[in-house]
Amino acid sequence: MIIFKILAWIILAYGVVGFFAYLATKNTKNILLLPFHKIMFFVGIVILFITTSIVRIDAQEVGVLITPKGVDDKELHTGWHFVWFWNSVMKMDKTVWVYSCTESKSEGAKSKADAIWSPTSDGIKMGFDVSVSWRIDPDMASWIYSNVSENDGGDNGRYLWLEENVIRTKIKSALTQIVSKYTPIQAYAEKRKEIQSQTYGEMKKEILKYHLILDQVDLREVYYNPLYENEINNKKIQEQKALTMMEVTKQKQEELIQAKINKDIQIQKSQGEAEALRIKSNAISSNPRVLQLEWIQQWNGILPSTIVGDSKGMMLMLNDLK
Repeated sequence: MIIFKILAWIILAYGVVGFFAYLATKNTKNILLLPFHKIMFFVGIVILFITTSIVRIDAQEVGVLITPKGVDDKELHTGWHFVWFWNSVMKMDKTVWVYSCTESKSEGAKSKADAIWSPTSDGIKMGFDVSVSWRIDPDMASWIYSNVSENDGGDNGRYLWLEENVIRTKIKSALTQIVSKYTPIQAYAEKRKEIQSQTYGEMKKEILKYHLILDQVDLREVYYNPLYENEINNKKIQEQKALTMMEVTKQKQEELIQAKINKDIQIQKSQGEAEALRIKSNAISSNPRVLQLEWIQQWNGILPSTIVGDSKGMMLMLNDLK
């Protein structure tokens, strides 16, 4: 497009010079007085008009049309657009911007330690490194252009103003509100993802009023006050000791239960054996031949060398001892 504009100015200049040379010299043989100098002048005018009236909007931009009456509420999106030469177009960046508040002086938006310190439900303040990814709503670029200050007047003036007065204030407000519901331990580890998600939801609603789109909120790091961190470490050690003692106690209780079970089994077994002996003794007393039957059942097939009997019919069979 720039090349066409340069060409248009050259052609226009040629036509103007040729025209005035013709008027001054009346010499049709002058090299500047080509027969088509008037045509060249007209062609230059046409090309210049076209090149100054066509605007190209890149994929990363959105155009805001400014007319003599003010800012038009219809945005110009990616592509080529015809714009009358008495209007102008302000191109605005619609890509993602990242604003960071960190304890490190070399990473955040500020040149100093800028982590967000928020009180927990216990009243203990904790620091957070936070990064916020945001962008303007392309369909509301004209509203942003009309209502947001340029700040320092530079190309990024409006974005710097939005970061300082909207993004920064809203992330501090949302994070402080959410963290106040959690204990230090939860904020440090157990519920960090939950806090991040809730902060995103709260901040998204707040910046929507300025027609900004929130893509992501990242809690990158969490800090304790050094003195409180020592207390937490000691507490963790004591909790670990308590858990160990509970585990030992539980193990001892299980051993006692098992010992009682073993004891009950042994008692039941002894009682069973005693009952069996009692029944067997009663059976022998009431019927002496039961003993003979027992002997017969256990006989190994070898004839005894001695048999002894009594008047009641009881027999005692003995083998020789060797």
